[in-house]
Amino acid sequence: MGREGVGFLLQSWRKGRQLWHSVARAANYSTSSAIHTPTASVDRVLPPKSRLTWRRLLTGAVLGSVIGGGAYVGTSDEATISNWAFQGASLLNPLFKFFEPEDAHRLAIWAAAHGLVPKETRPDPFILEVTLWGRTFSNPVGLAAGFDKNAEAVEGLLGLGFGFVEVGSVTPVPQEGNPRPRVFRIQEQGAIINRYGFSSEGIVAVARRLGAQHGKRRLAETTGELFGSASPFATRITGTGIVGVNLGKNKTSEDAAADYVQGVHTLSQYADYLVINVSSPNTPGLRKLQGRKQLQDLIKKVLAARDEMQWGEAGPPPLLVKISPDLSKQDLADIAAVALSLRIDGLVVTNTTVSRPDSILGLVHSTETGGLSGKPLFNISNEILRDIYVLTKGKIPLVGCGGISSGEDAYKKIRAGASLVELYTAFAYEGPAILPRIKSELASCLERDGFKSIREAVGADHR
Repeated sequence: MGREGVGFLLQSWRKGRQLWHSVARAANYSTSSAIHTPTASVDRVLPPKSRLTWRRLLTGAVLGSVIGGGAYVGTSDEATISNWAFQGASLLNPLFKFFEPEDAHRLAIWAAAHGLVPKETRPDPFILEVTLWGRTFSNPVGLAAGFDKNAEAVEGLLGLGFGFVEVGSVTPVPQEGNPRPRVFRIQEQGAIINRYGFSSEGIVAVARRLGAQHGKRRLAETTGELFGSASPFATRITGTGIVGVNLGKNKTSEDAAADYVQGVHTLSQYADYLVINVSSPNTPGLRKLQGRKQLQDLIKKVLAARDEMQWGEAGPPPLLVKISPDLSKQDLADIAAVALSLRIDGLVVTNTTVSRPDSILGLVHSTETGGLSGKPLFNISNEILRDIYVLTKGKIPLVGCGGISSGEDAYKKIRAGASLVELYTAFAYEGPAILPRIKSELASCLERDGFKSIREAVGADHR
């Protein structure tokens, strides 16, 4: 067994013991040694009714998969270790279905925040590299806003191999959002309906976390190490730690522009790009900001706030706007005109939909209020993506979001006009194992059709 294998084995053993003791404490088991446990226990993350299920399932799963598996992969190279880790995650992920959707979400964030997710050590295929806004993405597949709302687990999520992670939406003042239950699975269609309502810890808490992470990233750059490389499951990660910040407004705020400006002033120094979210269906009146005059006035104020700050040679972070899939042709024409006239840096296309496609009608939870995401959104969001690409004449970078669950789906969005793509619902259902699969499938799609890069394929359906 080589030095790296021994190190991995010891680290895996310690991590397994650490997690087991955390669970054992929560279950009132006796422990024979006092070791350091994560600062946030499982009992803090989950409500009482979910704790017993969690304790029973996780105790056996962790001991069997992390410790036992660590002994196996301790003699293997990095690629084998990474492959095993993602395979192990795919075996554990079905356990999440035993929890209420929001509890499962909180548990996933907790796990990522404490390094209990696999880490990608295999380099991304060169064909997936994207250069945009002066930034290099090792691959175009990102994690959409709404998953890590409060920037609790950025390092762990980037370590999974995402090309970028978008946190938020972040509101200036902390707010609880809508009452529970507010997240509903429609498993037959791989869909979710949510009405979180911009639940957020506020910009102060998020700024504190992003500031600490920003310092670690800068230190990694100066020392030549990659952000996230201290994980026990990897010696390095793919990706370059690109983080976007999605800004929202408070539900009771009467001045939306002031909320977004406050977000820019506080968080833009930690962001590789910023997103104005004016398209969530769960904040009353928010989508009205997509009207031509309202959007134009809002973007002007936000751009002014960003540009009045002092920036280094790299300049200010790009500013994007996230739009709804429920827009009319005239709405889209207006948004495209504003985007072109004000020269914004990009559009995220799209948010969740309030429509209910025929494929989910009659299914459990299909009548719940909120935004629908997942597979039923794919065709709806793609139609908007195609229209926006044509209306903006391909001059504004687009981020395709909505219903992606395979590399072929990601490829279709790129051909429709997206330079980058984002996951959410499929990741929530399938867990970490979906990411290497999508990247591999996407690379195969590009090679199959003779493209040498993502850039060559962007908007190919329109040529």
